[in-house]
Amino acid sequence: MPGPFYRQRRGDAWDPGYVPKPMEGGAVPNPSPRGTYLLIADALRRQIEDGEVEGDTLPSEAALMRQHGVARNTVRKALKRLEADKLIVPVPGSGWRVSSRPIPPLIERLTVIISNESMTVGDVFPSESALCERFGVSRTAVRGALARMEGAGLLTTTRGKGRTVRALPPSAEQS
Repeated sequence: MPGPFYRQRRGDAWDPGYVPKPMEGGAVPNPSPRGTYLLIADALRRQIEDGEVEGDTLPSEAALMRQHGVARNTVRKALKRLEADKLIVPVPGSGWRVSSRPIPPLIERLTVIISNESMTVGDVFPSESALCERFGVSRTAVRGALARMEGAGLLTTTRGKGRTVRALPPSAEQS
C-alpha cells in the first residue's frame, strides 16, 4: 500500500483533490514545508535519546518506510542527517547503529567556541575552512550551522572580513 505522500490515480490523470489519510504507527500525515525527512530524523533522534531503540540497532530502511509511509530516499536522507550529527553510524551489511559516544550537533559545538575561547562581542569567529578542519565536517555542514547562528543573532557577517561575534550565547552571558 503506498504511503500518504503518493497521489491516487483516477483514470489517466492524477487526482489533485486527494488528501492523504494518517497511517498507523507514527506515519507522517501530511507533507511538511520543513522537509519530511527532518521530521523523521527528529522522531528517530527522540527515540534514541529516550532509549526506545532496541539494543543499539535501528530498524531497517524498509521498516522505517512502512512505519512513516514514505519513500526509501526520504528515510535515507533522515538517516544521513543523523549520521551528520554523529548520532548514528552505518554498518555495512547490518544497517545503522547508535553511536557509542554521542557527539553534540555541530551548531552546539560551534556555539561553545564563543565561551571556551573567551570571545567577546566584535571578536572574529574562526573561518569556514578552519572549522571544517577542526571538526572534520563538510563546508556545507559548517555553513548551515553558521547560518543558524546568524539567524539566532550570535554572529554577523561583514563582507570581506568574515564573521564576528554579535552577541554572547545565553550560558556565556550568565558566567
